[in-house]
Amino acid sequence: MVNVHLFRQIIPPAILAGICISIGCVVNLRVGGVAGAVLFAFGLTTVVYYGMKLYTGTAGFIRSKGDWSMLALVLIGNIIGCLLTAWLIGYAQPDCIEPASSILAGRLAKGPWACFLLAIGCGFIMTTAVEFARKGKMLPLVFGVPVFILCGFAHSIADAFYFLVSPTDQLLQTEVLVVYLSEVLGNFVGCNLYRWTMLPTSIS
Repeated sequence: MVNVHLFRQIIPPAILAGICISIGCVVNLRVGGVAGAVLFAFGLTTVVYYGMKLYTGTAGFIRSKGDWSMLALVLIGNIIGCLLTAWLIGYAQPDCIEPASSILAGRLAKGPWACFLLAIGCGFIMTTAVEFARKGKMLPLVFGVPVFILCGFAHSIADAFYFLVSPTDQLLQTEVLVVYLSEVLGNFVGCNLYRWTMLPTSIS
């Protein structure tokens, strides 16, 4: 059973983090290209600065025994934040629907295995960027976001917004859930890649 205190401690900042990432998604959809990718970084820098809870900023730092309840709550809260923003943007900025739908169609065309692999790359970049940010070095955070976007890597929370703002008939395909779960898992693998592959003596 999830502790009520843990729920109250995690869900609100996780929802807000989902909203912040969604704001980055909106500017990326409306501007596009390199400029959109760079401006997306506002969402992640805001999350890190205020200490909000983001799945890709948390998955690489859970204790070895696994804070699985906490991580699950972070993911749920992030998705709720994306859902709330998607409802608002779908109504107030409907020009975002078509490009978001194109992103979803592209993920479905690639399939779950490719999306899993692309999500590993994103997870690795995000954990690296957050690790630098925790030490007061923000440039890797600012550059890391456009890098993963321009590489075409999959960020599960950003994609939650893109998917949720897409047309309902497209969203309610069974394949969407399979692809999304593959991204969540891929992000987790990427976020922990440095811990699984580097010897303790080589980590400074």
